[in-house]
Amino acid sequence: MPQIAEIKARSNRLNEIRKYLKDQNARYKGTDHQIDTYFKVQAGRLKLRQGNVETNLIYYSRPNTAAPKKSEVLLYQPVDSSDLKTILNKVHDTLCIVDKVREIYFIDNVKFHLDTVQGLGTYVEIEAIDETNELEYDIILEQCNGYMTELKIDDTDLISVSYSDMIVQQMQSA
Repeated sequence: MPQIAEIKARSNRLNEIRKYLKDQNARYKGTDHQIDTYFKVQAGRLKLRQGNVETNLIYYSRPNTAAPKKSEVLLYQPVDSSDLKTILNKVHDTLCIVDKVREIYFIDNVKFHLDTVQGLGTYVEIEAIDETNELEYDIILEQCNGYMTELKIDDTDLISVSYSDMIVQQMQSA
């Protein structure tokens, strides 16, 4: 299981962040229209991501803190996501659906998402990823913190919860 240190932050500076990433010769993976279907589970989060660039079944667990946090993630890349969604809908109730457009960039082992989330606004995510578990967690945490500084992400912009939590909160308020 890969180690991940990550943050999510509100941002109205996506153009500035995009320019920084391009100036750093970040590898652009693409712009993806992603539909994330979250399912009700007893612990953690389970979502089926259906996109043009990334399609995955993702289980993850992480604390709800605004600071950089350690995530435990299990990832499965299905051959046919529509069949998988049919099966998941038979065994789990849907919690919510998150509809977003995501630009995906990489600098070495660090992944950057520039997200426009329907009904929520614009965000940036930084994920420092150790796929091999060869790095100490402190190293990827330092990478995450370093890019927060480089991108001028203020602690007050950090989000402690997932997009699904924000959508569910909106649904309950309506």
